[in-house]
Amino acid sequence: MIRTVRVGLQARGYDVLIGSGLLDQAGGRIAPLLKRGRTAVVSDTRVWALHGARLAASLEAAGVAVSPVLVPPGEQTKSWEGLAEVCDRLLALELDRGDLIVAFGGGVVGDLAGFAAAIYKRGIDFVQIPTTLLAQVDSSVGGKTAIDTPRGKNLIGAFHQPRLVLADLDVLSTLSDREMRAGYAEVIKYGLLGDFEFFGWLEAHGPAVLARDPQALAHAVARSVEMKAEIVAEDEKEAGRRALLNLGHTFGHALEAETGYGEALLHGEAVAAGSAIAFRFSASQGLCAGQDAARAEAAIAAAGLPTGLGAVADKPFAADALVRHMAQDKKAEGGKLTFVLARGLGETFVAKDVNPETVRRFLIAEGALP
Repeated sequence: MIRTVRVGLQARGYDVLIGSGLLDQAGGRIAPLLKRGRTAVVSDTRVWALHGARLAASLEAAGVAVSPVLVPPGEQTKSWEGLAEVCDRLLALELDRGDLIVAFGGGVVGDLAGFAAAIYKRGIDFVQIPTTLLAQVDSSVGGKTAIDTPRGKNLIGAFHQPRLVLADLDVLSTLSDREMRAGYAEVIKYGLLGDFEFFGWLEAHGPAVLARDPQALAHAVARSVEMKAEIVAEDEKEAGRRALLNLGHTFGHALEAETGYGEALLHGEAVAAGSAIAFRFSASQGLCAGQDAARAEAAIAAAGLPTGLGAVADKPFAADALVRHMAQDKKAEGGKLTFVLARGLGETFVAKDVNPETVRRFLIAEGALP
């Protein structure tokens, strides 16, 4: 069964399709969006080796000529250099503004290809075909595109909505267990930030989701996308409620920056640790009950995800360095740090006036060096 979630942005709205077999249906679903029968598929070499032949066959069967633009896998590709390379390849293919790019991969490819689409000849359409759990439930939906810089994650980017998202659950069978857990961090985030009933469901069914049980996986992905679609439709440019989706990200992005945006700490792992830390910070400030913070941490730990500083690096973090990264975060304003904090499970809010010294002292209590 294919589930359809609509992202309601009026004329720029689009469907997110969730289910099995969508890769083989991609040609028939993408061809009607094309003005001429050609597309550039931006993918990484690992995803293309696993699934590229099926996607190409589907597109070609629908009369669509395919030009692969392949990049190396890994977060390091989401850079100025990676962006320049993709844009140059698109120019060499002589794509025009009536053509369309397909982003075929995880969050790195989706962010990179989406940003290239946003700026190529001042904007070209694109379709997302996310191949990781994290990308299916989060980064492929909502139009956020960006690259990383040495000064921070996702600091250079644009809002550019896709025309269509195809989330084929079958491709998740080739993910490593670690990548599944990293994606699950974003799933549990939705329960923590605004749906206590979903959080309770995940406590009971999380192991089935991670084991790729078809029914459990379909429900987890669909509910996550429903929540994100609802929030994006209300607040596309993150002026209000959409900021809640950053639960765990202010702490998490700082951890990623300190570990070099590499395999040492995947984005989902950073979000998991950041979410647990955000709940404990909320409890330390008297905002939520300690038992709620403990329950959030337990649910994250039960999925095999990190919950604190000591679990994500082989050497201690420095509190001052982490706070400096947080000050560079795009959400920081006027020397104050911005966090998504909790009043309870499923009840979060945006705090824009958090004192950096308060955070520094808390991080030292968490085990960071002064």
